[in-house]
Amino acid sequence: MKLRPVVLVLLILCGFYYLSTRWFPTGALAGLMHHEFGLRDGTMTTDISGPLGDFSLTEAHAAPAFDTEEQQNIAVYKRALPSVVNITSTAVVCCDFFLQPVPQQGQGSGFIVDNQGHILTNDHVIDNAQAVEVTLWNKKKFKATVIGVDRVHDLALLQIHGVKDFQPATLSDSNNLVVGQRVYAIGNPFGFSGTMTRGIISAIRSVQLPSGNRIEDAIQTDASVNPGNSGGPLLNSRGEVIGITTMIASNPNGGADQSAGIGFAIPISTAKAVLEDFMRYGRTRRPSLDIVTLPIGPDEAEQIGLPADYGILIERVLPGGAAERAGLHGGNQLAYKGNTQVMLGGDLIVGCDGQGITTPQDLSNALNAHHAGDTVLLTIYRGQQRMNVKVTLSDAKQVVAGQTT
Repeated sequence: MKLRPVVLVLLILCGFYYLSTRWFPTGALAGLMHHEFGLRDGTMTTDISGPLGDFSLTEAHAAPAFDTEEQQNIAVYKRALPSVVNITSTAVVCCDFFLQPVPQQGQGSGFIVDNQGHILTNDHVIDNAQAVEVTLWNKKKFKATVIGVDRVHDLALLQIHGVKDFQPATLSDSNNLVVGQRVYAIGNPFGFSGTMTRGIISAIRSVQLPSGNRIEDAIQTDASVNPGNSGGPLLNSRGEVIGITTMIASNPNGGADQSAGIGFAIPISTAKAVLEDFMRYGRTRRPSLDIVTLPIGPDEAEQIGLPADYGILIERVLPGGAAERAGLHGGNQLAYKGNTQVMLGGDLIVGCDGQGITTPQDLSNALNAHHAGDTVLLTIYRGQQRMNVKVTLSDAKQVVAGQTT
């Protein structure tokens, strides 16, 4: 009999609890009403009643494991980030209201290439700079010295001192890249350091830099790159450097230079050849034929009436250059390819040292296997006549934007 009051009290409490949560969701007791229900899919539903009414939130029971793609993204970032640097260059420009020199800062990116603190970046990142400062991934800042520049390829080599443990980037090869290959860009767009974006290789093509010089076999990518990415590494899926971000196609409706989904990177094989020149000679001595060329395919060959359906047509030989000294001929007939003027009638290059030349990339790869001063054997068509011509390669430094220096 003594249990009856206890049972009665319990029934009253249960009834009160039921009425408070189901029929009176607001009020002083509403904030105390909190229910959690676990679901089979690993989520958890939480019911909360309060002054604003009932809320039902679905929350993850625990952080999910990263999928394979995410794991790869994270691995690339962790491997490459310690070698990527932020570069701030300070130049003095004239003038303020009182005609006094005014310092102007520019920002870009770069990456460490060896244990001696050498850093590769774009020439335009540090062009005309009176002072260059490098910030590492751990926020430590160092003054940098400009060791060498190659304006033809828009490359510059810097060096910093006072760092004990450098983490150099791993340099890959860019001669066998494939359109559709996944790539990653790490840099400092708009000053936001340590930013990674991802995309694919959209094309391999020749592009003209703002300086007027051309980069053969430039890597076109849809990975988002913006001002501040210049000089930073373009990476493959293993976190190895395959290119150096150098230029973007700006969005004309953006109001400022910003990504339009088309960016370009200098192939790392070109950069490695420039680095070798810096190490050997203290300056760049890239081999050059000193010619302006037009790639030829079957359609162009048929329209022009060429004896081969592939090759590199010489539009113009630069005065005093290697091609002119070897007796190669440029074009003498003005024509149009779309809206672009071209010169026809010049020699058609179809081989170099016994290897077929069908694209600008073939010719670039053949030249990059040599040094300035080396002699190569070009196979050409002059009119309908096939012949071999020996050419002693010149120093690319002597030619800037089609002008001899």
